[in-house]
Amino acid sequence: MSIYKEKGGNGSIEYGSSIVHHDGEYDYGTDFKDVDRSKGASSTYAYYNVVCVIAGTGTLGLPHALAQGGWIGIFILVLALLMSTYTAIILVRCLYAKGDRRLSCYKDVATASFGAVGGWITFFFNAWLLLGVPVLYMVLSGANLQELCKNTPGAIGPTPWTIVSCAIIAIPLVLLKNMKETALMSAFGSLSTAVTVIIVLVVACIDQKDVGPVHHDPVIWNQFPIALSTIAFSYGGNVIYSHVEASMRRPKDWPKVAAAGLGTCACLYFLTAIPGYYVYGVSVKSPVYDSIPDGVPKTIAIVLMTAHVLTASPLLCTSFALDLEDMLGITVEKLGRWKEFILRAILRIIVIVIVGVVACFVPHFDLLMGLIGSFANCGLIFIFPVVFYLKLTGVRNKPIYELAWCALIAVLGIVGLIFGTKDSIQGLIKAYE
Repeated sequence: MSIYKEKGGNGSIEYGSSIVHHDGEYDYGTDFKDVDRSKGASSTYAYYNVVCVIAGTGTLGLPHALAQGGWIGIFILVLALLMSTYTAIILVRCLYAKGDRRLSCYKDVATASFGAVGGWITFFFNAWLLLGVPVLYMVLSGANLQELCKNTPGAIGPTPWTIVSCAIIAIPLVLLKNMKETALMSAFGSLSTAVTVIIVLVVACIDQKDVGPVHHDPVIWNQFPIALSTIAFSYGGNVIYSHVEASMRRPKDWPKVAAAGLGTCACLYFLTAIPGYYVYGVSVKSPVYDSIPDGVPKTIAIVLMTAHVLTASPLLCTSFALDLEDMLGITVEKLGRWKEFILRAILRIIVIVIVGVVACFVPHFDLLMGLIGSFANCGLIFIFPVVFYLKLTGVRNKPIYELAWCALIAVLGIVGLIFGTKDSIQGLIKAYE
């Protein structure tokens, strides 16, 4: 399926009422300016990038999200999957809304929709997430490496290990230029997450007989908003989609890639969220492997999830760096090969230094996860794509059911953003008192 219709004779893209169209080849015409796809990656590589960035976050936090919000979180998880798949498709469609050229990033879509102010507001949200999630991952990596080295000379503390983690991800961040070059690393990260899920599932089922009776709730209304924001965080891939699609040799495969990637992540989430909450109840922890008994399986899970965050973080930082490089004009065409590499390396080193400094001062994993998810993800995943899509492609040409679906997506995003941000900030303040 494709998200684009054939270009009309006037050189503009024609929009119908349907989001996904047939699989025909699309002739943009000689006047259409697309990215260079002559050396693009396969759709499978794009799939790996999507799964690697998204899967680990939900795997770690969703059992705890169910403990916060109750079993109703399963319904919200399915609903969020459908909504995030829809917004992934329409967001990339917005990249082609100008008709004569492909927009390069999320900020460009916002600028085309609401001018410079809209562009910079979106860039702020985008930067918050693209830098905030690696901060989150570096905190987790530092804690994991400290746990693995416990009672050994390597137990130097979470903060030093966080700094080491930043140094590790700086290597691929500097050496790998775009999303195509990170695909093999993404495949390894995706495999690490899948194996971790299997370990947690098996150990939790074995541990059930030793846990005893636990408490479950159908719904916990006063904690539901923060649980909603965590669920939103688990589908937080919109910030990289424009760059992943740009790396594809066949961009018309994007809806398939988005649906397959998000669907795979949802399957992994169900395999950890449901057993994790069922076995451990309201006492389940985030990250979830902290709830399983100590032993070899837990150690392997920690090692694999650490490997995942160390492979996913460069993808997010690369996406942010690509946005900055586009804004600053750091290209081979303008600067030459070596000058471009030097400036790109300096910029990306600055990015990872910022990530490391913030990670060393905000080490509360679950609260940070909720804050980032509610503040940035609810906007970037649910609200902005819908608003930009309707602004760029029109409202009157959409069927009523699609407009109702868009409204529901926006409402869900607003609820998660407002209440999730409030609860997370209160939690951080309390943690530092």
